[in-house]
Amino acid sequence: MRSAAHFRGHPIHPMLIPFPIAFLTGAFVADLAGRVTGHATWWATGGYLAVAGILTALLAAVPGLIDYFRTVPPKSSGKRRATKHMLLNLGVVAVFAVATYLRWDAVEPQTSVVILEGIAVVMMSVAGWLGGVLVSRNQISVDHRYARAGKWQEASLDADSEKPVVVARSGELEVDQMKLLRLGGRRLVLARTREGYVVFDDACTHRGGSLAGGVMIDGVVQCLWHGSQFDCRTGAVKAGPAKEPVETYKVRESEGKVMLTLGKLV
Repeated sequence: MRSAAHFRGHPIHPMLIPFPIAFLTGAFVADLAGRVTGHATWWATGGYLAVAGILTALLAAVPGLIDYFRTVPPKSSGKRRATKHMLLNLGVVAVFAVATYLRWDAVEPQTSVVILEGIAVVMMSVAGWLGGVLVSRNQISVDHRYARAGKWQEASLDADSEKPVVVARSGELEVDQMKLLRLGGRRLVLARTREGYVVFDDACTHRGGSLAGGVMIDGVVQCLWHGSQFDCRTGAVKAGPAKEPVETYKVRESEGKVMLTLGKLV
């Protein structure tokens, strides 16, 4: 699903991460070369690269955190993977910060610093692997298209369990087009079928993938994580691996508005 931290549709986090990866890896290589050769020039270069890497890593973390809280589906396998990715990267910054502190007044290469940086580079490699899985398998920050899907749409609304909530204008969506709704801590999907508007939970009941970030064809929505399909009107499973249906909610059109009632559809 589309990144929440983007510039003209391009996710910012992936654009920034090459800098800390290059700087921190370069710091380790330079310090290792300094330790092996005993040349102070390599040691000094490694110090500058480490500082640059820490600063750019903190910069890249800002859009990453925005996507962590706004884009990655909550209570999903992707969220758990994103948490590991985040904690590993924060650990990398912490280890490099400790190494930088230890070397601050040193004029000769130190073995302890090189060892710490080597550990951090391994951690960064694992974190990078997890980040790649988040993009390629969990479709995080992927703004895909399908027939008549239109541009990505989402809205944050005030939830009221007793009163209907206006979630769209009549005619706002085309048939088989979806819109992500954020109501308090809940994520729902507004979709338009040939028979009219429907609303259902955003989370696939298999691994919690975002259905708003999936595809919808002829009133059936498919999760892109593992291919589970659901009837958008009833929530029933049309194809696995999901076993449980998604919850659906009451929705109606009135006076040019699409109104949602948060009670379950019965």
